[in-house]
Amino acid sequence: MARILRLFMLAEAATFIVAASIHAGLLIPGYEHREARIAETVISMVLVSGAMLTWIRPASARAAGLAAQGFALLGTLVGIFTIVIGVGPRSVLDIIYHVAMVAVLVRGLVVSWRTRIVA
Repeated sequence: MARILRLFMLAEAATFIVAASIHAGLLIPGYEHREARIAETVISMVLVSGAMLTWIRPASARAAGLAAQGFALLGTLVGIFTIVIGVGPRSVLDIIYHVAMVAVLVRGLVVSWRTRIVA
């Protein structure tokens, strides 16, 4: 289960890196947004750190998964809030991404919760 948890977190981190690249103007011009890029970069770093922690301290895999993905979910919900109030980027791509990431992060949290604690 810890292996699946790592894969979840690394895949999630990769999508946040792609989103940050889009908001940096590297992949799709016209979607630049400094604050979104910074937030997505921080979230991806937290997810990668959480995944690394599952290798370094397997006994902490559940806690690392819950903490890292919980942080990512909170950040994604903040992103949705900024879309709703009109502060953040409001493209269809942003809306679809945020909704999809909430679903993936919730599923990842379930995987984290079900991960056995190794003594």
